[in-house]
Amino acid sequence: MNKKIFLALFVSAVIATACARMETHPMDMSAAVAGAKTAADHTDLAKHYDDAAKDMDARVVEHKKLLAHYQKESYLHPKQTPSMADHCQMLINLYQKAAEENRMMADSHRQMAKEAK
Repeated sequence: MNKKIFLALFVSAVIATACARMETHPMDMSAAVAGAKTAADHTDLAKHYDDAAKDMDARVVEHKKLLAHYQKESYLHPKQTPSMADHCQMLINLYQKAAEENRMMADSHRQMAKEAK
């Protein structure tokens, strides 16, 4: 019996660890922005912001799918659907704004790269 409990706990811990997002920021942005002097530095920062915008776009798509599911099959979760749909819409709006701001930062750094040449 103890072996079964231990095995179940171990499998649960492995699954929880595997499913957890272990995203760390790839660079210290404060130092990177403050230390950007050359065109290459600004080009690298622009690429970073473009990548972040693409990530936000992917999250928008993911949450739009979830929102459509909640709206289409609201009968499955009648009590949770309104709050989950509202939550998805809020996240969609936040991620869209974050993507837009990341694109603006990328454009800004591309402009700085042109001026640094």
